[in-house]
Amino acid sequence: MNRNGVFLVALWSTALTSGCALVAPRYSPALENVQRLKDAAMQPAKVGNFTSTPDKGNANPISIRGSSLNSPYEGSYAKYLAKALEQELSLAGRLSPDAQMEFSGALQKNDISVPPMGSASGDLAARFVITRGGQTRYDQVKSIHDEWDSSFVGAIAIPRAQERYPIMVQKLLSELFTDPAFLQAVK
Repeated sequence: MNRNGVFLVALWSTALTSGCALVAPRYSPALENVQRLKDAAMQPAKVGNFTSTPDKGNANPISIRGSSLNSPYEGSYAKYLAKALEQELSLAGRLSPDAQMEFSGALQKNDISVPPMGSASGDLAARFVITRGGQTRYDQVKSIHDEWDSSFVGAIAIPRAQERYPIMVQKLLSELFTDPAFLQAVK
């Protein structure tokens, strides 16, 4: 093999094995979630503080085959969840900065697994708390497990996982918005 060939092989293998920092896509609201909020007999709400519970399964950043997936919202996945909730409420016409009802919570699980063979998967869990006038009206943990087709090739598998993150958050919020106890609490 000539010098150029050896150099190209070395460069290619370095690119495949070295980790890089990626940023998760900004959140895009799910139309189904927005419609659920519009259909609910819901009072106006504001979004308060969301934190992140330190835990092994609550990664920040998320490691995907040696690459780091960071949140686009100040590097915080708790802020990602808060921004997602704000966007859903805003599009539904239910967001108000001076509302009596406030959403807060804690991200408890935040992980993506992209093995070299088989399906990729992601897990999210968060505690959602709704207060009105200083009284807790709702306090529950919601969680999702999501799976999608992956690839042995990292150049395919990693971007798929990166693009899947907002969908996972949409599914988590859907779990919240379809909970009968949530629908009762927001009236």
